Amino acid sequence: MTSGTTSAPEAPFGHVLTAMATAFHDDGSVNLDATARIAQHLVAHGNDGLVVSGTTGESPTTTTDEDGDVLAAVRDAVGGDVTLVAGIGTNDTRTSTLLAQQARKNGADGVLLVTPYYNKPGQRGILEHFRQVVDAAELPVMLYDVPGRTGSTIALETYEQAIAWEQVVAVKDAVGDFARGVRIRELGYAVYSGDDEANLGWLAHGAVGFVSVVGHVAGDQLKAMADSYWAGDHVAALDIFTRLLPAIDAVMGVANYGATTAKAGLQLLGVLDNRNVRSPLAALDDAEVAALREGLTAAGLL
Repeated sequence: MTSGTTSAPEAPFGHVLTAMATAFHDDGSVNLDATARIAQHLVAHGNDGLVVSGTTGESPTTTTDEDGDVLAAVRDAVGGDVTLVAGIGTNDTRTSTLLAQQARKNGADGVLLVTPYYNKPGQRGILEHFRQVVDAAELPVMLYDVPGRTGSTIALETYEQAIAWEQVVAVKDAVGDFARGVRIRELGYAVYSGDDEANLGWLAHGAVGFVSVVGHVAGDQLKAMADSYWAGDHVAALDIFTRLLPAIDAVMGVANYGATTAKAGLQLLGVLDNRNVRSPLAALDDAEVAALREGLTAAGLL
């Protein structure tokens, strides 16, 4: 059963992106070789873009130099045909501008810019933060709206002003308001789902793709779901999404999801030989890994 064939919408950073984890040695230092393996695994399994040094890459606890090294290593690992988006969002405008300049030098195709967290500026402060970082980046920008982590939401009026800057082209939306997302899309943004539980719903509301965590273990399935939807076979897309639900529940619901579940999933797949994270995150314990394994197995991923 189909609902009319359509084509995939134009996507400035690709359609299936994973906010990839950063691997660590047992001593806590960044493992560039293992991080490169993660990138190669993702590209081999459905991803046409990668986000490096985002929250799932543990950017709150990596240094500016480490972020630069990770980006350079990933670029070397995947070559020039894969879109790389560098996470540069912090709650300090000066630091974000430095990260933006470094990202440009180290091979990024774009940057991911989250609203400042903890200090929670008002909309005028958010817009000025964006302006300074956009100017420094000289690259296409994906804004990131995730009030559950930042404590603030980008107002529609702020979106209206930011879209006037040529470099600002997309938003990763983790607000979860589909009607609001359609309004943002109508302003001219390419909207990416920032919440795996809402991926299919976002396709129905005009999203151009995903920035995923579940993509660490299910990139092929996410691509197949999007391809089916855009081909007009919405029943097939729903079937794929339904089969993925145990994995989505496990990855997003076991312990403090993100880097912890992504790395444990990659360990279960044999991509990583450990699931090390940096404090204050805590690696999944054996019971949590068992719950994750159960979810991935139920979804047919192990």
